[in-house]
Amino acid sequence: MANSKQSAKRARQAEKRRQHNVALRSRMRTAVKSVEKAAEQGNTDEAATLYKAAVPHIDTMVSKGLVHKNKAARTKSRLNARIRAPGS
Repeated sequence: MANSKQSAKRARQAEKRRQHNVALRSRMRTAVKSVEKAAEQGNTDEAATLYKAAVPHIDTMVSKGLVHKNKAARTKSRLNARIRAPGS
């Protein structure tokens, strides 16, 4: 437990920020999963629309420092490849 008022406040702020980060990360993961699901079902148009909605979520995570830029680029690349794959 915190020993001073300052450290107690920092602990409260850190927990609040952590909860916020968890929510943002979850939102990004949900967006990615929705694209994957649509692509898996072969619904290319819906998958492309969902992809366009997911990209800003992914980019926001990079700008906030919650996801590394290379992970974001890899995720977007794989999603795009999955949408464009023949047979999907």
